[in-house]
Amino acid sequence: MENPDASGSSAAVSTLQEFLERMRQPSASDFVKSIKSFIVSFLNNTPDAERDSTAVQEFLANMEAAFRSHSLWAGSSEEELESACEGLEKYVMTKLFTRSFASTPEDVEADENLYRKISLVQQFLRPEHLDISPTYQNEASWLLAQKELQKINMSKPPRDKLQCILNCCRVINNLLLNASMSSNGDHPGADEFLPVLIYVTIKANPPQLHSNLVYIQRFRRQTRLVSEAAYFFTNMVSAESFITNLDARSLSMDEVEFKKNMESGQALLDNLTTDPIKLKVVDDSSSKKHHPTLASVSEKGARDLLQQDAAAAASSSLDFPYLYCEAGDLSVGDVEDLLNRYKQLVLKYACLARGLEVSSNQP
Repeated sequence: MENPDASGSSAAVSTLQEFLERMRQPSASDFVKSIKSFIVSFLNNTPDAERDSTAVQEFLANMEAAFRSHSLWAGSSEEELESACEGLEKYVMTKLFTRSFASTPEDVEADENLYRKISLVQQFLRPEHLDISPTYQNEASWLLAQKELQKINMSKPPRDKLQCILNCCRVINNLLLNASMSSNGDHPGADEFLPVLIYVTIKANPPQLHSNLVYIQRFRRQTRLVSEAAYFFTNMVSAESFITNLDARSLSMDEVEFKKNMESGQALLDNLTTDPIKLKVVDDSSSKKHHPTLASVSEKGARDLLQQDAAAAASSSLDFPYLYCEAGDLSVGDVEDLLNRYKQLVLKYACLARGLEVSSNQP
């Protein structure tokens, strides 16, 4: 059976539409009443993370059992029943999102502390600080993984948020495999994967990362948080834990140097916040004296790309129709490796074009 978390956003939309069509049938009236009653009851209760999670998990489990014994799904395949349950979860959690996401002061505080810490660390962190082998260092290609992770706040259902994490991890995993094959090295494992995921997470720094992770833990149907989804999600939770507790020893760095780097990062952020015009003038003056290197141009373009919404980037400034496709979106079989290489090439070119402030579709 297909992994329910393996499909893309188009499949998720189709799943919800099919579910809503079934709920419009006269024989589904009892289901509709139950769903509406649960939503109203949930919204009227004060937030309690553990109780809310239990309530949602029990409701989804009971509804799934009811679906399986109802005439609406008589003769349906396992995949169709799975689709109905996915549609139910998506519908219910979209309705409950504002009440269930970042619903406790502890979650909000954890989000703020994590985002602030990452903002400081990303000012000086380099791959070697995380013992990432030069064989696997490919920051230009890691941009796609960062983009996938940054989409996590664009959706409300836990499955869709989890999909962003899976996409990010799959990009990293494929890049590691490609690098390993190119260098005739050993098959990369968790020791190679997790440090890259930590680095990508720090560079992406998606807002409310902690709340996104606990939201998935609490409200994603537990019977579907398995196999590949469970493995990559566990790694993402481990990455958050590592970053939260990150100190000089974590980076094999001298304590004095680490403290100095953190203070410099804070000073830079303070300068950006309080006097962006002055900083821009200094940058412009400096740029007249020095010719930019390819690395600096690429970095500037990367920052620009990462600030854009993925959909907007795909539809306007990046004239590359396959950049944000999944392998399953294409009609030719077995093209995943080709697609990954194509994405790497496009991102490198787009970053350079952005850094030079020229249109990426110019010859």
